[in-house]
Amino acid sequence: MIPIYIIAGYLLLLLGLGLASNHFFRGTSKDYFVASHSIGPFMLLMSIFGTTMTAFALVGSTGKAYTTGIGVYGLMASWSGLIHAACFFLIGIRLWAFGKRYGYVTQVQFFRERFESPWLGHLLFPVLVLLVIPYLLIGIIGAGSVMRGLTVGTFVEVFPATKGAVPPWLTGAVICAVVLAYVFWGGVRGAVWANTFQTLVFMATGVVAFWMIAQALGGPAAASRKTLELAPELLAREGKIGHLQFLSYCFVPLSVGMFPHLFQHWLTAKSAKSFRLTCVAHPICIMIVWIPCILIGIWAAGAAIKAPPNAVLGKMVAELVHSPYLTGLLIAGVLAAIMSSLDSQFMCLGTMFTRDVVGHIFGEHRFTDRQTIWLARGFIVFIVAVTYVLSLFPPPHVFDLGVWCFSGFAGLFPLALAALYWKRVTKAGAIASVLVMVALWITLFLRDMAARSGSDGGDELLVFGLMPVAIIVPASALALVVVSLVTRPPSPRTVEKFFLKG
Repeated sequence: MIPIYIIAGYLLLLLGLGLASNHFFRGTSKDYFVASHSIGPFMLLMSIFGTTMTAFALVGSTGKAYTTGIGVYGLMASWSGLIHAACFFLIGIRLWAFGKRYGYVTQVQFFRERFESPWLGHLLFPVLVLLVIPYLLIGIIGAGSVMRGLTVGTFVEVFPATKGAVPPWLTGAVICAVVLAYVFWGGVRGAVWANTFQTLVFMATGVVAFWMIAQALGGPAAASRKTLELAPELLAREGKIGHLQFLSYCFVPLSVGMFPHLFQHWLTAKSAKSFRLTCVAHPICIMIVWIPCILIGIWAAGAAIKAPPNAVLGKMVAELVHSPYLTGLLIAGVLAAIMSSLDSQFMCLGTMFTRDVVGHIFGEHRFTDRQTIWLARGFIVFIVAVTYVLSLFPPPHVFDLGVWCFSGFAGLFPLALAALYWKRVTKAGAIASVLVMVALWITLFLRDMAARSGSDGGDELLVFGLMPVAIIVPASALALVVVSLVTRPPSPRTVEKFFLKG
């Protein structure tokens, strides 16, 4: 019971921290949605990094390394460390400047005015929401998998169907309730405060978990030798990953340029200088988190651990770490990584609904600040409920679900880049780019699901040896460029608004 007590204490502490942020709430919608642009460099780094590190990074990467090998680090961590920082510099700072100057709090508001097209806004809203929901599922499914793996045999009389483990449905319900509570009352400031605390927790506990598991296996060298004996292919330069597949993963991290929850965090920055620490330190933080997770997954194969990919991390801790106190802290660390993304995603969906649907239909000044905030809260509750129900029917591979989600956002990256740096891009080109992305994404996703049906997950879909994202991004960019060049350019007023002002 000790791990359960520690987890309960951690959740209560987190809940109290998030709710305490409500005392600094200024009562305005601007404060609820973007914290009145008051977040400094350190908290901006922690909130952005915590938001990008989900169960995809912890649970998913460990499981993927367990089945695929050490090449997973090169796939995501190396590419992400470089490309994320570049996106923050090239995309984040400029969008922050426009958001602060013109009062934008969502991406749709920016794109609607940048391209003088309400229809583009109507198209983007459902696309962004439908891509965020799988991202939410990654967190809830990952939390349930880890908790189940770590609590086997603990509550045999209460949960006999899961051999005494806390069932995923209960873990998901508790996680959703806690996150909902502090986001509901604290808004984006509550999410930033909670993210900062949780990011520090999961980074520290990740290092502790790595050290403890390594010691239990006789040290890193001994653990790696054992893997080399039992599964040498996992320690090959690229693992079981082909050259073209490896290279095509560089497109996946472009997704951060279009994450709606990351856009909202960018807008909380106090000044452009606040981004400096994030651009420099973000790659280092990625390395601190991903290296232990990848090695734990590889060592699991050498330790002859038998578990589904989603449960490998939990299984390793449960079998090799025998201190109930440390086990409780490690579970709290995993939950911290997961919850630090859920809160931002729930918050951004509530903001988008309020600004991009209700505000656009009825007018931004139709409702008072108080009414606007309650509209956002109501939609957040609805999204939490929908996501929780969907999490009760999990897919077998968290990592692959994440890749598909990121592939969709990456396919929208050409739109963001062109909107900021190309004066000649048109609304017709923007709409064509989004439609091409959606059509290709749906086609390839359905093809992938059909190939996996009836199996335990199978190999991920490749097109001529490339990841689908390597097809989606160039096709989206090509449609944007070609259609823009053959259609009427934007008005001089729009060009002046977004390019000529200081």
